[in-house]
This record gives sequence, C-alpha cells and structure tokens, in this order.
Amino acid sequence: MPKRKRKYKRVLLKISGEGFCPENSSGIDNAKFASIAREIRNVKNTGVEIAIVVGGGNIIRGAILSKSGIDRTRADQLGMIATVINAIILQDSLKKLKIPACVLSAIQIQNIVEPYGAQKCLNCLKEGYVVIIAGGTGNPYFTTDTGAALRAIEIEADIFLKGTKVDGVYSDDPLTNPNAKKYTKLKYMDILEKKLGIIDFTAISLSMESNLPIIVFNLRKKHNIEKAVTGSKIGTYIGNN
Repeated sequence: MPKRKRKYKRVLLKISGEGFCPENSSGIDNAKFASIAREIRNVKNTGVEIAIVVGGGNIIRGAILSKSGIDRTRADQLGMIATVINAIILQDSLKKLKIPACVLSAIQIQNIVEPYGAQKCLNCLKEGYVVIIAGGTGNPYFTTDTGAALRAIEIEADIFLKGTKVDGVYSDDPLTNPNAKKYTKLKYMDILEKKLGIIDFTAISLSMESNLPIIVFNLRKKHNIEKAVTGSKIGTYIGNN
C-alpha cells in the first residue's frame, strides 16, 4: 500500500478483545497480534502519535463471568487483568518489529506494568513510544469503550478510533440481519436515541461532552487502521456534524 499522509496528530485506538482471537472463537491468536502490530507500525511510520486501549473479552468478560456466580466486582477485576495480558502480548509483538512500546495500566501490577497517568502517557507519546493502555478505567461496571473515551479525552486525542469485526455502525446486527442498514455518518445523539449498541452509551456521552469524534471501522481488514488515520472514508463517523 502506498505511504499516506496522516490526517491526525494524535489518535486513540480501541481494540476489543475479539480483535486478538481466532474467528468465531476466543483465546489468544499470536497471528492476530502480529498482524495488528504490523498495521500499527505502518501508522507509526506516518508520524502519528498513537495510544491503544485494549479489551480483554477474548480471555474473560466480567459481565458474563459474573453470571456464573462470581461477584461482579471480582469478575470485572479479572476482566481488567485480561486486558493487561493482551497489552503485554501486543507490546511484545511491536518490539519484534523494532517499534518502541510501553504498557500503562489503570490497575497496579507491580514489576510487570507501569501505572497509568495521563501525563506519563503524553510523555511517552512525545518520546516516540506506542502507548498501550490496559485496565479500562480501573473500576468495575465500566466498559473498555468508556475507558477508551476517557483516555482519549485526557490525552487530547484528535480522534477515537474503535476497531470492531464489522465495517461500521448498522441499524441492526449485520451478522444476523442481512437487511441491516449501514450508517456512514451519525451524530452522538443518534446513537443514544436509536439505541445503537455498537459502542457503550457512557462512552458516547463522554465523547459528546468533549466533542471527541469517533470512527467505528472493521479492524480485520488490512490497512484499515492506516486508512482511518489518514482520513480515508471508511466505517462510520460519529460527531456533532
């Protein structure tokens, strides 16, 4: 793919846990990590500063685990630990490509990852690191979508990129409803009023309050991260306009 010029100076990329696992399965797929790392390398080479919030659903989903009888707070904490596992593997995949990367976590795991702080994140970005942010918000009952929106606002990212397994926001689940309509552009309130479940409503509310634009796109398509960063029209754009 020809080298493109960046549109944004600093981006926050959210990668759900499903981005790291085999198709229609769970667990850890090293090939997925390696593929995403190569995509991130291409983005980094455009000169953009990139912070990445990772999910952990490929390993544990707190909300689902709690239904088995485990205390919800404890279940969510285990989900946060799962995000740290994904973050460390992604860091290792980037380092194999000679891309400097660090992991900052909202939950403290001494001697393994460093604690998250907005200023520390900004310093690392300015020093040329890809910053991988784990642990969500550090609190139970909040999704990693909300954590991603919060971190994007804290570091003053130009755009919140949400990578998913579908190529945008639809009126219904396109995997089960072939007649679902794809939206190319939406306002924040459209997500709330239409109850479109592609992104957590708390994340939408935070983004709306801070006028943080969002692009929802298919992470699994090659070069899509780079296309999003360079301003190509992919996925669904969510904002005030």
